Amino acid sequence: MNVISLSTFDLSLAALLLIVLAFLSIQLKLGMTLQIIVAGIRTTVQLLLVGLVLKALFAHSHPWLLILIASIMLIAASLEVMGRQKRKFAGWWSMGVGTISMCISSFTITLFALTIIIENDPWYEPQYAIPLLGMILGNTMTGIAVGLDRLTQAVWDQQMVIEARLMLGQTCTNAIGNIRRDSIRGGLIPIINAMTVAGLVSLPGMMTGQILAGSPPLEAVKYQILIMFLVAGGTGLGTISAVWMGSRRLFDERQRLCLDRLK
Repeated sequence: MNVISLSTFDLSLAALLLIVLAFLSIQLKLGMTLQIIVAGIRTTVQLLLVGLVLKALFAHSHPWLLILIASIMLIAASLEVMGRQKRKFAGWWSMGVGTISMCISSFTITLFALTIIIENDPWYEPQYAIPLLGMILGNTMTGIAVGLDRLTQAVWDQQMVIEARLMLGQTCTNAIGNIRRDSIRGGLIPIINAMTVAGLVSLPGMMTGQILAGSPPLEAVKYQILIMFLVAGGTGLGTISAVWMGSRRLFDERQRLCLDRLK
């Protein structure tokens, strides 16, 4: 099966959809016209740059280059997590919680997949390592961002309830337990929804890309199942780690609620 090559004109036709969307935003006074245009430009520029970087990386496969790219991806994801918080943690914690959580989850699961499941040789082959890390890290980032945002906002809104529980003798873990559970659930909802409708309502991106590139459908399906399981594991571990660290940060060593640790 021949792969159909896309021209610049083909992509320009697709970009017309964004222009139509921006026009509708103006007509409906949604206030999102600039965001739509900027998002389209960023997508184009970022993906083109990634394509050039991957082309060079594929030609010069080396573990240190992979570590450098992975570090850049982690920093970008951490900044995105921090930017999505309505009430950020003060100090380095605003970025540290997300960074540590993604290191624990995404990097560990990607390494597990490369060395134990796929067993490609060498394990740092960019063709496998970069796409796997990107998909796991991207979804984990979303789960952590949602979980932390729900945690900090709920604690801020329910300050009096939490302090009343503390005065009644509950530990900080019990006083914030229901908020922590709801925050973790919120972070897991996107990936659970994606897994629930996969194949029925939507064809996931990796599977669609492989099929369009000419891979056998069943082989593409097997890889997509692997990716969904890895993403779910990364999102779950990352969200749980972030919410746990965040909730502990909100109390001092004497188990007092410290909202001054939020901006």
